[in-house]
Amino acid sequence: MADKTHVYQSQIVWTGNKGAGTANYADYGRDYRTEVAGKPPLPGSADPIFRGDPKLHNPEDLFVSSIASCHMLTYLALCALKGVVVTGYQDEAEGVLHIDSAGGGRFERIRLRPRVTIEKAQDTELALQLHDAAHTQCFVANSCSAPIEHEATIHTARAAETTATQGAE
Repeated sequence: MADKTHVYQSQIVWTGNKGAGTANYADYGRDYRTEVAGKPPLPGSADPIFRGDPKLHNPEDLFVSSIASCHMLTYLALCALKGVVVTGYQDEAEGVLHIDSAGGGRFERIRLRPRVTIEKAQDTELALQLHDAAHTQCFVANSCSAPIEHEATIHTARAAETTATQGAE
């Protein structure tokens, strides 16, 4: 595949002005709306620890979810190309955010825990290996400075379970 560049655009609209703007740290809302042309708006807020609305998605949730969903979509494509039939996929992704004494911070690590169901037990080893390939090819993971680990569990539709832990950074 030849090198290509794609541009993604989104608009963030702050919806938390309660009348006085940011005149007082405690009095303005942290709510916002993400808009991407042709798609439904996605309401968001800060994490509750930063005075946000706990019922709305926050940037930290979306960051972890973005990594997990990119890994999944890359993995499913690789499985399809290699003949591994996946019939189920679920990930319990987790990100660890460290906030420093100055109020800044960064994600220290992201851990993906995909649980994959495949059709044939003989594809188990290949199905595990394709997680490493998916990590290498995931656009979002390749754009992150935080270490990303994955611990894949492969099940077959009818057979016993195989578990492997794969660390990728």
